[in-house]
Amino acid sequence: MSVPTAGSEATGTAEDGARSPWLIFAIVSIALFMSSLDGTIVATGLPTLRHALHTQINWASWTMTGYQLGLVVAMPVAGRVADNFGRKRVFLAAAILFTTSSLLCGLAANIGMLIALRFLQAAGGAAFLPSASGIVMEVFGQHRNRALGMFSSIFPLGALVGPIVGGIILTSWSWRGVFLVNVPIGVTFTLLAWRFLPSSSSRRGGLPDLAGALLLGGGIVGLMLAISDIGNRTVDVTSPACSVPLAFAVVCGWAFLRRCSRVADPLIPPHLLKGRVFLATNAVNVVWGACAIGFGSLVPLFAEDRFGFTPLSAGTLLTARAVGEIVLAVSASVLIHRTGYRLPIIVGIAFIAGGLAMIATRPEVLSPYAWLALGATLSGLGTGMSAPAANNASIELAPDDVGAITGLRGAARQGGAILGISLATSIAAHTGHEVETLTQAFFILSALLVCMVPLVFLVPDGRHQRSDHARLAARPAPA
Repeated sequence: MSVPTAGSEATGTAEDGARSPWLIFAIVSIALFMSSLDGTIVATGLPTLRHALHTQINWASWTMTGYQLGLVVAMPVAGRVADNFGRKRVFLAAAILFTTSSLLCGLAANIGMLIALRFLQAAGGAAFLPSASGIVMEVFGQHRNRALGMFSSIFPLGALVGPIVGGIILTSWSWRGVFLVNVPIGVTFTLLAWRFLPSSSSRRGGLPDLAGALLLGGGIVGLMLAISDIGNRTVDVTSPACSVPLAFAVVCGWAFLRRCSRVADPLIPPHLLKGRVFLATNAVNVVWGACAIGFGSLVPLFAEDRFGFTPLSAGTLLTARAVGEIVLAVSASVLIHRTGYRLPIIVGIAFIAGGLAMIATRPEVLSPYAWLALGATLSGLGTGMSAPAANNASIELAPDDVGAITGLRGAARQGGAILGISLATSIAAHTGHEVETLTQAFFILSALLVCMVPLVFLVPDGRHQRSDHARLAARPAPA
């Protein structure tokens, strides 16, 4: 595949233009890899964190959902900042924040401090995806769809390495090393980015809607608190501990939607909020995130509780899932122009749903490890099949605002992951039956994901749109 030189689509210097697009791709991919790794490296440590920091499973799970929350709040803001003020600047700021907060996470004294620092760490990690996507679009020009599709293979690499690294660190060191391992790598890719990334174009638009982001984050935090408080056996949905944060979430959500229709440059443009295509696409993204990201992160906990696996053995189940994801992610991204977007998404949904159902079913023929690994691999194949198509379909909604739309897509997926993890762990803590709760949740989400298939037919299908453009281009111009 021939590609343009870096800087040919941007307003970079002559030195920028001489740099290889693949070198630039490699640098931003390291950052995406680290952001992905931090989503899975903690998954194997939930039981360890629960005992080491003397907390319940529903609050220990906040070390994952707090990270997801930071992604939800920061991604849309980071996308608009990257579009308006230059992607290299945003990328470097994100790298510094991510590395510094990783160091502080490793030094945290209690669960509350760790949760807060995980949110800060995610704010840095959230800016990697939209800024990196914009940089790749600029340097790869007409081949940007394939390059962006290949990003779908970077996240599985983090999921592949994260559980193994987490299991080894937990076995040989402590939970603190799970975060401290980011520091030397973070320093390295920050220096590489400062030296080699091209100076990207900026359009100097207005400031992002920070108030809107805070309202969105406040609504999600209120919902998370309400759900987490259900984990206390003395609390029910009518108790103030649950009803007050739930009411706060409703008010923040209403204020956020109202603000989007009134401010000049809202976090989500009003025309997208009113469009059924946007709503359908992000409904699929929310449920997809709950299944592929949220419950994928709970597989090690399920394996440790149900079958007594060690953290390292349980972590390799996510590795099996990531292998399946990588196998299809690269090939699916190359074939998108032939298959369109809808077919890979539907086939991927079927695979993910089947994998979740397998994990929840007690093995009768194979060993527990082989059965869970097979289900995890099937789920990974579905994720690899559907992710590149879903990524590009979202960008079709607003191709001129790739940073913003990428951030919103990530926010929808991470929001689904938050809801999935929070509900499952809180109900498990409330009932005291973790294994039974997670088993039922795997089945329920599997069925819910299948119910999303009709909405996929509202998602943009790139193949048809490109055919329309080709026919228009071939039509003779009027005299």
